[in-house]
Amino acid sequence: MTPVEAGAPGVPHRRRSGRVRVSGRDDAAAGMSGTGLSAAELGAGLGERATLVQFSSVFCAPCRATRRVLGEVAAMVPGVAHVEIDAEARLDLVRALGILKTPTVLVLDAHGREVRRAAGQPRRADVIAALGEAV
Repeated sequence: MTPVEAGAPGVPHRRRSGRVRVSGRDDAAAGMSGTGLSAAELGAGLGERATLVQFSSVFCAPCRATRRVLGEVAAMVPGVAHVEIDAEARLDLVRALGILKTPTVLVLDAHGREVRRAAGQPRRADVIAALGEAV
């Protein structure tokens, strides 16, 4: 019997990893104000139109690839900023936002509200599509 047939743990995780999805979270329940994340909370300025927030860790190989993809998309789309946050250094924010793994990418609108979220390495096309909803 294969691990998939046996229902091995982690199989559904791999199917979802990197997919950009609607966050579906209640901002108030997450401990965020209705106005979203501020530049002070992020430690960097928000983009004029949208912000790509990446939670990373030092020894995370997919984080490096995600950094490259998000940097390219941010450079390609006017008014979009890319902010990378060291998850270990910002455990308060990680806990408040329910970040469970790195890389995790949040797509924020111009007001800092979470529009989309991806856990794992996202594809460039998915990031661009998610930005379409944020701007």
